[in-house]
Amino acid sequence: HLQLVESGCGLVQPGGSLTLSCAGSGITFVYYNIGWYCQAPGKEREGVSCISSSDGSTFYATSMKGRLTTSRDSAKNTVYLQMNNLEPDDTAVYYCAADRRGCSRAPAYWGQGTQVTVSS
Repeated sequence: HLQLVESGCGLVQPGGSLTLSCAGSGITFVYYNIGWYCQAPGKEREGVSCISSSDGSTFYATSMKGRLTTSRDSAKNTVYLQMNNLEPDDTAVYYCAADRRGCSRAPAYWGQGTQVTVSS
């Protein structure tokens, strides 16, 4: 069955970097738009980034643009989210999600999430 598994959780100091991974099974990533979402304590889940299935175009949340890079390794069926210059406000559970319809659509498939904590 289809499964998305995030990894790369950790505690990072402000200004540090972290790379999250999303590995897929039962799904071929090149046919899906893969997004990253975050949910901070007491807040709603919000979109962070997306990589398009059609041409590999990438999209980023305005608030985090310039600090993020998302990429896809088709051979490993894995999508990455590299986060730089992390801030305490970036502390959240990060989820990867997949959908065939487009980056602007609510994804149909979700991973279980991975915790990122930015603190000194």
